[in-house]
Amino acid sequence: MKKEEFTRRRRQLMRMLGKDTIAIVPAAPVRHRNSDVEYAYRQDSNFYYLTGFDEPEAVAVLMPGRPQGEYVLFVRDRDPVREAWDGSRAGPEGAVARHGADDAFPVADIDEILPGLLERCSSVHYTMGIHPDFDQRIIGWVNGLRAQAKHGLHTPQEFVALDHLLHDMRVYKSSPELDTLRRSATIAAGAHRRAMKFAAPGRHEYEVMAEILHEFHRHKADISYHPIVGGGANSCVLHYRANSARLEDGDLLLIDAGCEYDYYASDITRTFPINGRFSERQRAIYEVVLEAQQAAIDKVRPGNHWNEPHEAAVKAVTQGLLRLGLLKGKLPKLIKDEAYKPFFMHRSGHWLGMDVHDVGEYKVGEDWRLLEPGMVTTIEPGIYIPPGTKIAPRDWWGIGVRIEDDVVVTKGDPEVISGGVPTDPDEIERFMQSA
Repeated sequence: MKKEEFTRRRRQLMRMLGKDTIAIVPAAPVRHRNSDVEYAYRQDSNFYYLTGFDEPEAVAVLMPGRPQGEYVLFVRDRDPVREAWDGSRAGPEGAVARHGADDAFPVADIDEILPGLLERCSSVHYTMGIHPDFDQRIIGWVNGLRAQAKHGLHTPQEFVALDHLLHDMRVYKSSPELDTLRRSATIAAGAHRRAMKFAAPGRHEYEVMAEILHEFHRHKADISYHPIVGGGANSCVLHYRANSARLEDGDLLLIDAGCEYDYYASDITRTFPINGRFSERQRAIYEVVLEAQQAAIDKVRPGNHWNEPHEAAVKAVTQGLLRLGLLKGKLPKLIKDEAYKPFFMHRSGHWLGMDVHDVGEYKVGEDWRLLEPGMVTTIEPGIYIPPGTKIAPRDWWGIGVRIEDDVVVTKGDPEVISGGVPTDPDEIERFMQSA
């Protein structure tokens, strides 16, 4: 992502904030996995969205209209000893030269500098509750200023949640963001194709996951969430994580795996027969889910509300279960009574962006939000019949199917950016059996 994109975002946010205010966004802290072993560092999405700065121990400050500079970064100072161990740092000079800050200071000096910036503002835009330790520091700075108000010092009068403005900005993807999301989806699609080719009876779920991770990393991407690789009855566990079982002949394999490329996520699910051939009952369930997904994708159009794709998926799933004899009754009443829920118990999608379950409201007041160009959502209906399901005959047990794609709302037809993996059952069989 070019520096100009981050500049555009900051300017847009500051226009919405207005003058006589300040916005403060801290970087994500370093997290420890165990003992002194750190997790791989991943910057806070809001912080990176505004700065493009990927180091820890940093704070971004926006002050619309400030003549000495509207954008200030507090960052780690250069330290040759630590950089020999942990890698190079931008330092204050690099924050200005390479990351577009109007001014930058060592983060060690923040207690001396930031209160002076706060005292010029009537409101503080900040997200409470994400970084509790930093919450206390900000409250301490403001309370310290308020204690001096009797001396005529101008102090902030209110805290305002930054989420509403910033998260709403993130719902609408710019052209560079959409290009990055397409790249992320292309990499993930390649990993799913590789997994389809590799999977076979006798192999293990973790071996398939290794193929997926290899494909991600060879394209400079990482996981956007822990992959789900569930064979047989494990395909009926929505958030299956063990990925340890042996793949058996005659079972289905459900893979829900997406990558993160340049801070943007993909989220793709495919379900296919481990031996390359759907059984009659597997195909019957699969075709219902595919019909539901296609019906839902067709509703991802500007002017439709957020829930219309889900409503279309629910109708198609209920019709399919009725057709197969797994539900009995009249379609309208079955939908009203949510009779499909034992088989299809989750929503049909979620926002997608820097976070795999991206930020943004789904409702405006009491009404579902209308879809607009630039929004990106997943579409992921499913049907799950785990062993022991009393309302289904035994010969349906162990079938779990989910099909998920990433879809951009355009001015016209929906754009499926993850379509590089087959979904048609005949095409899946041909693909798996080809050399």
